[in-house]
Amino acid sequence: MSFNDDEPIVAPPNAGSRPTPIVAGRVQLVSKNNREAPLEKNTQKAMLELTGGDSTADRSGLDLVAVLDVSGSMQGEKIDKMKTAMQFVVKKLSPIDRLSIVTFSDAASRLCPLRQITDASKADLQGIVEGLNPGGNTNITDGLNTGLKVLADRRVSSGRVVGVMLMSDGQQNRGGDAAQVAIAGNVPVYTFGFGSDYDPTVLNAVAKNSMGGTFSVVDDVGALSMAFSQCLAGLLTVVVQDLKLTVTRVDGESEIQKVTAGNYPQAQDNEAGSVTVSFGDLYSKEVRKVIVDLLLPDIESDRGADILEVTYSYKTNGKLFDAPPATLTVRRTGSTGAGDSSPADDPPVVVQTEMARLKTATMITEARAMADGDKLGDARDKLVEAQNGLEDVLEQSNPVVEMLRTELQQLLKLFRTQEVYNKQGRPYAMSSETSHARQRFAARGDIESMRMFATPRMDKYLEQAKKFDENPAEPVPSADDDVKEEIAANPLAPIAGPIAFYIQAAIQALQAIEKIITNGSKPV
Repeated sequence: MSFNDDEPIVAPPNAGSRPTPIVAGRVQLVSKNNREAPLEKNTQKAMLELTGGDSTADRSGLDLVAVLDVSGSMQGEKIDKMKTAMQFVVKKLSPIDRLSIVTFSDAASRLCPLRQITDASKADLQGIVEGLNPGGNTNITDGLNTGLKVLADRRVSSGRVVGVMLMSDGQQNRGGDAAQVAIAGNVPVYTFGFGSDYDPTVLNAVAKNSMGGTFSVVDDVGALSMAFSQCLAGLLTVVVQDLKLTVTRVDGESEIQKVTAGNYPQAQDNEAGSVTVSFGDLYSKEVRKVIVDLLLPDIESDRGADILEVTYSYKTNGKLFDAPPATLTVRRTGSTGAGDSSPADDPPVVVQTEMARLKTATMITEARAMADGDKLGDARDKLVEAQNGLEDVLEQSNPVVEMLRTELQQLLKLFRTQEVYNKQGRPYAMSSETSHARQRFAARGDIESMRMFATPRMDKYLEQAKKFDENPAEPVPSADDDVKEEIAANPLAPIAGPIAFYIQAAIQALQAIEKIITNGSKPV
């Protein structure tokens, strides 16, 4: 069966024209590296930060597929809470967005094609949600494949953001293994483990198999609206798609030893001496940090040195943008300064903080492996070791450090007995690992206190979802309403990014001219 019946996007009457997308300046690149390096052969760490722009006034439309478990175990409060969460999703979408609903039990059913969000379709979609009835087994694989096919068969796809939200409360007992389903292209699948009887291994694997997907843990059935809201806040604020970062060595000045970028795909070009990392979509105010380990050769005398060339590209509204290259430089010097240490023995403080986050994430993975091997005491010791390691971080006031402490405290509570670990600790640890590897928020534990990687829009939607749960009859602002509110608070937001980009480009051009003049004036 083909699902090429997605609805076209038709502008509503009196909608007015949407802003013309500004392609440049939707991502900000900041580099952090030591200003000096010794003359002798040495290693250096450089950190690159890519941050999504402030404004989503000209965002691309979203094609969202909700894949929902309606098996027999969803009876009672669970199905009611899922309906409430889906009603929130429907109310948040805008006319440039489309939604399809897929359910699964013994098999999957596509209940509607991708519907453009209008007043009429909202009523239809809300009716579909309210009509859901649980029964049967749990065929996650068929649900996932059907959701992916809805997106793959679209007639209208150019420049559109896509996402699959897959929720399940049970063990898959029909169909094949969903963890083995190949997820092609830039299609993030966000999975939600609901209640206490689902299979975290399968749901986490599905998320990891996709580009940018995360696995959220919703032990409290009353928190599903909040969990859905966080995913939706990201999808409705995608500022760029197909984001790629390329780092290239400078011949004679550096060699790239390693690039650390979570589990995002990397492509290496040995001849060019470059590494390209593919990130997929980036949300507004979301950050991707990449650490590059460089080897610098011996040189004889003090001088400035270019050590790394950096560029990035992305797509927005179907248009490709290639940023001009930026160059990282250091001063190679024989001056040792105070004491016996060479200059720049340690990376900058902000780089050390990111390294501490990466180390903590690794130790959480190690602790989970120990607990899976019935070595719960060793696992707890590993988490305590991670806690103690954070005391050595120089940036104690950094919010990341505080979030890591919160995460480790929650994990220690969930590792207190093997039974608690199996039910709650293991899913939490898996969610944490994928979240850290993606540098993307995933709901787990106390959603309101565990805010690692959360964006401003996620914070806003969290409060909206809480109020909606308390009174679903109250109106919910749409994504367009959110944008209007943000522009009213900061009218310059839509142009701030492009202006900053062009100023930075002008500065880089002047620096390049200065370098040419300086090199040309040196005696031969």
